Amino acid sequence: MTVRRRSTGPAPSTAAAKVDAHPPPSDDQQLRPPKLGLVLGASVAFLVPYLYLIYFHYEIESDLRRSIAINAAMSVGGFVTAVRLIPVAAKYVLRRNLFGFDINKKGTPEGNIKVPESLGIVVGIVFLVIAILFQHFNFTADSIWLVEYNAALASICFMMLLGFVDDVLDIPWRVKLLLPSIAGLPLLMAYAGHTTIIIPKPLIPYVGVAVLDLGWMYKLYMGLLAVFCTNSINIHAGINGLEVGQTVVIAAAVLIHNVMQIGASTDPEYKQAHAFSIYLVQPFLATSLALFSYNWYPSSVFVGDTYTYFAGMSLAVVGILGHFSETLLLFFLPQVLNFLYSLPQLLKIIPCPRHRLPKYDPQTGLLTGTKDGTLVNLFLRLFGRCSEKLLCIKLLVFQALSCLLCFWLRHLLAGWYK
Repeated sequence: MTVRRRSTGPAPSTAAAKVDAHPPPSDDQQLRPPKLGLVLGASVAFLVPYLYLIYFHYEIESDLRRSIAINAAMSVGGFVTAVRLIPVAAKYVLRRNLFGFDINKKGTPEGNIKVPESLGIVVGIVFLVIAILFQHFNFTADSIWLVEYNAALASICFMMLLGFVDDVLDIPWRVKLLLPSIAGLPLLMAYAGHTTIIIPKPLIPYVGVAVLDLGWMYKLYMGLLAVFCTNSINIHAGINGLEVGQTVVIAAAVLIHNVMQIGASTDPEYKQAHAFSIYLVQPFLATSLALFSYNWYPSSVFVGDTYTYFAGMSLAVVGILGHFSETLLLFFLPQVLNFLYSLPQLLKIIPCPRHRLPKYDPQTGLLTGTKDGTLVNLFLRLFGRCSEKLLCIKLLVFQALSCLLCFWLRHLLAGWYK
């Protein structure tokens, strides 16, 4: 996350020295209560259409509904567990001086509060435990999906570990780009699915075939998708609640998309691919909501690169194994725009500061956009100064509208594009 300073080394830099100038963190520092009312409202807004599609709109097989329900019940348990564990973990990371200060509140009393860092590690661990235990209820020893399921969990676990290492060691940006490539190796090596793509109907006369086998290039594409998803969430950040919020919106859209594809298909393998995605995304969404309850404005905890890498890899994995990577990229439209807008700075064509954040006015409590190439600053320049909370709401609404646009485009182009 880009809105904190941290102290983790014996020879601190200038920024770290400022952290050490503050009193040492107290073991009895209390977090603000989780914003469960906000989470409940968001959950109801999602569950109404989601449950309607599963139990009323589509005729889904009873066994599949049962598996989804078991997974959902375990996910609720994961939410409760994560909500209880986050305050406990926060005390431990504070003792190890893994904390930060909210730069967007600099000059106010809240800007001097030590905020526990890297709490994404908690939701990542809870997610993995649920995903592993769920195998007992759904997969048999000879299941053809079991190898890929465990390979997916291995990649997610590997990425979470590397994210935590980044939080502790502050890895250079050029190295960060390589981390998802390393973490994605278990998935790429275990992938046994097809390596073909369906050519859009308007392009078939020019390509000459309706289905094109890409071979090793398809696996290269899978690796690049994992790199993009993890880093795009990591750089679309900087204000309280944005990292987790955007992920929650995308995960909700992915679940609805999966149910729609299961309900509209008669192909058992195609249905199983999307069910596979549901089994991973439901616990992912539930644990992310637990973190969101603490990370929403004003943040009680920071999620760290641990969470952004974990979230990006989780979404990349379900998009790859669920065979809807094109749709996933449409869900990532704000992240794609933010990445393209950031390229001149990321490539050092123009100067790139460490924190590409808006300017905060402690007198008014409003943020002002800078010339840095981020969607956060662009929104402030286009729509004017506003509070951090309102800015996050605008960005999350934009994320939700982008997902709705994706559904509309799929409906509009159905039968013509593919």
